[in-house]
Amino acid sequence: MSSEQSAPGASPRAPRPGTQKSSGAVTKKGERAAKEKPATVLPPVGEEEPKSPEEYQCSGVLETDFAELCTRWGYTDFPKVVNRPRPHPPFVPSASLSEKATLDDPRLSGSCSLNSLESKYVFFRPTIQVELEQEDSKSVKEIYIRGWKVEERILGVFSKCLPPLTQLQAINLWKVGLTDKTLTTFIELLPLCSSTLRKVSLEGNPLPEQSYHKLMALDSTIAHLSLRNNNIDDRGAQLLGQALSTLHSCNRTLVSLNLGFNHIGDEGAGYIADGLRLNRFLLWLSLAHNRIQDKGALKLAEVLRSFELTHTEVVERRRLLLEKGTQERSRSPSSSRHGDSKTDREKSQMVGISNSALVDKTDKTQTMKTPKGLGKKKEKSWELAKKEEKSGSGQSPTQGTPKKEDATKAGKGKVTIPEQKPSRAKGIKIGSREKRSILLESEQLVVEATEVVNPLLEPVEHRDGKVFMPGNKVLLHLNLIRNRITEVGLEGFLATVQYQMQFSKAKSASKGPVGLLWLSLAKNCFAPQCPAYAIIQELMLPRDPIKAKLREDEAMAFFP
Repeated sequence: MSSEQSAPGASPRAPRPGTQKSSGAVTKKGERAAKEKPATVLPPVGEEEPKSPEEYQCSGVLETDFAELCTRWGYTDFPKVVNRPRPHPPFVPSASLSEKATLDDPRLSGSCSLNSLESKYVFFRPTIQVELEQEDSKSVKEIYIRGWKVEERILGVFSKCLPPLTQLQAINLWKVGLTDKTLTTFIELLPLCSSTLRKVSLEGNPLPEQSYHKLMALDSTIAHLSLRNNNIDDRGAQLLGQALSTLHSCNRTLVSLNLGFNHIGDEGAGYIADGLRLNRFLLWLSLAHNRIQDKGALKLAEVLRSFELTHTEVVERRRLLLEKGTQERSRSPSSSRHGDSKTDREKSQMVGISNSALVDKTDKTQTMKTPKGLGKKKEKSWELAKKEEKSGSGQSPTQGTPKKEDATKAGKGKVTIPEQKPSRAKGIKIGSREKRSILLESEQLVVEATEVVNPLLEPVEHRDGKVFMPGNKVLLHLNLIRNRITEVGLEGFLATVQYQMQFSKAKSASKGPVGLLWLSLAKNCFAPQCPAYAIIQELMLPRDPIKAKLREDEAMAFFP
């Protein structure tokens, strides 16, 4: 009985009808959700496809163009374009005690700490700092990118949004993780930018192949290049020296080159000196904070005074002189008249003129050939001039009046620099802007004086069967602070300064390059009281235009 009665008690174990319905409802809802889920993932029928960056037309506002192009490239988080921060004014403690009490209010402490954290976070976020001209968003003058990696896609964005910036003058990249590949992409971007772009700064970007010399190619328009803190060694200095000049090529646009805070030694300094032998356009060179010792210092000092030409340079000089002479003879009136008579004779033969007419024609040509003797005389004079040049007269046949006229004509119209201002006859103010103006005025003077003349065609001296060139008088500023130069290298620079002083006195009447105006040799391996260093300082003091202006201002203050 008990077992039979317990059978109905087992009925609670069976599923109840209500529970079956509820479970059935749950399964139906799951199936419905599974059926509806793919429908929500599919985009609507009329949705537009993502826009391509190639179709976007830049407006000239860097902030808007950069954000739109990054969005089209697929960036969800990209750097913001902000104005370059200016230095804060000095703090003036003018707050009253009541104002200090309000700052100490505990109700404001939480919000202030949150704001400070946010400000610190924003400070470390990647940004593109820009400097505007007259607070106009379309007049970006300089771009500063610091502390974040610039990828190739970002350079692709720049290739679209930088060309419309018509007033862009400088691009500064500091520790942006450049590679040799991205540097090549960056160099290909530069010709697309405005012609006003003259300054490029790549600092803190060491490259394995040290391909910085590509920025100084013959077709480059960069005038001011800064390559500080890039671990450039002697191999990189060799490439840079060859980019400055070789026997058959020369960089004609670079005005200032900053190679400070690198690893350049004596060998690298020698390569830079070789680049300065035939370069007459570089005005400002900094080799501060490197590893240059006396050997490299003597090579740098040697090219700034009269130095001996090598055999290959002498051969190239002879070839240039002969080429110049043939060009002058081809442009002489005698050769042109002879050429006209020859063409007339050929025409008469083609027409079929009678023999008597041909005789008359030959008689006429005989009378027209009389200036040919003058051409022979000119050839004889050319040979005499060449003999004089060999014997050591110091004046090449091409250093005549026609060459000066060509130089003046070229100086009037060819090279124009957008940053330059007309040279002022009065006053040189003191400061960084004034130094820049002095550099630009000197740049214009050097361009006018040396645009056409090849350095190998300059007047030379012959001593003991050797040919000596006057040396580089175009370099105005040389910075060698914090190297390893001793008194031995110092003696070489003393001889250079003394030579340039004598040369400038001899050439005082004529305009042109005058040599070094600034020579920085402090903090090397010699005592500040060294006699040679004291003499150099004394000789360079009147040549420094800024210090000369300071002395004039002091004199005017005491004697108004």
